Amino acid sequence: MKLLECRLEIDDLDAFVAELGNLGDRHGVTIQAFDARYVAGRRHLERAVEFADRAIDRGENVARDRAVEILLYAAGRRQIDCALAMGVDEGETQAVVLVDGDSEENEAAALEAVETLDAFVDHEPTLETQDVETLCAFFDVPDAEREATDAPLSALVCERVALLEVEK
Repeated sequence: MKLLECRLEIDDLDAFVAELGNLGDRHGVTIQAFDARYVAGRRHLERAVEFADRAIDRGENVARDRAVEILLYAAGRRQIDCALAMGVDEGETQAVVLVDGDSEENEAAALEAVETLDAFVDHEPTLETQDVETLCAFFDVPDAEREATDAPLSALVCERVALLEVEK
């Protein structure tokens, strides 16, 4: 799995999503773009990929598309409409683009191709800082839970990803 931390300027969301799908098909990888405010770190996305792949292998996936299944797990939700809030939207967005496939060469080539899209503005560190308020609200992490543990917020978000597997 490779991640591209960047700033995107998306004029037409449907066209952008279609471009990512075409790039994924061309390079034999899965590509999913996330609004960086909803990503609690690299491990968060790694766990989402692990659980999505396990669901697909078991025939328990909700989505037909692997990228959407990864989005569902990353969001900790089984409802596609609710999970879409974690994706990118039209306008300027700090983003994390996930590329995952069987070959590091294919992943690298796909990342390079993403950087050639009109929507790509620039590389920008997006995982270094967390939007704590947004993450707590989106993943329903109350202050009392955060005060009851010394675990970082990223671990609590990863727990939500894992709980999705249990709650099915």
